[in-house]
Amino acid sequence: MTSSTDSLLAIDTATATASVALYDLATSTLLAESTWLARRRHTQEVLVATQAMMAQMERTPAQLRGLAVTTGPGSFTVVRIALSVVKGIAVGLPQPPQVVGIPTLTVTAAPWLPLAQAASVQLWACIQAGRGRYNWAIFDKKLYHPSAADHHAGTAAECAAALTADAEQPVWLVGETAPDLVKEVAWLRHVTMVDGISALRRAGVLAQLAAQQMSAGQVDDVESLQPLYLQGP
Repeated sequence: MTSSTDSLLAIDTATATASVALYDLATSTLLAESTWLARRRHTQEVLVATQAMMAQMERTPAQLRGLAVTTGPGSFTVVRIALSVVKGIAVGLPQPPQVVGIPTLTVTAAPWLPLAQAASVQLWACIQAGRGRYNWAIFDKKLYHPSAADHHAGTAAECAAALTADAEQPVWLVGETAPDLVKEVAWLRHVTMVDGISALRRAGVLAQLAAQQMSAGQVDDVESLQPLYLQGP
């Protein structure tokens, strides 16, 4: 069994898709990642998947030096699940780990922003927020942590209307989409819908971003870390 104490666990439950990842901070290596359609079974499945992944990689909770979590937005109920799990793990460990919370759409946008910048296109990151609604944020020149005011929420038609109103430059739309959004956006010539499958692999990206923040000393207080909500339940 490895004796590494430089592990980081990343958990994302912001949408119907759940994702967990294990990252080695010493070597900047993604060790494992698991992503699946949890629907409303996050509470029953996330800890089971996490325990199985850590056992497979021969890591124990005591070896965790960092915890990362998506803070939202997303579906109102499931956003809180990952936060609760991370806080529970942090409080229960003998050596308190560093905790990093990152907005869901920052994680969604991260893999695509360098390519979008090189192509001189604007990047819109979106996720499904439940009940036929979407959350989205615009990433232009740099990756950032959007505040509640920087986020947008609405139906597929409302998202398409916002894209129509902002047609001055080409747009890449990345993230979670469903047939309703695909249909609404299909006729917009300045919008390209980028592969949505890779956007579901959020925990691995979350782990990498969190490792970068830990290296820069940008960590959160586990007690005050709160979900990012755009509207009431």
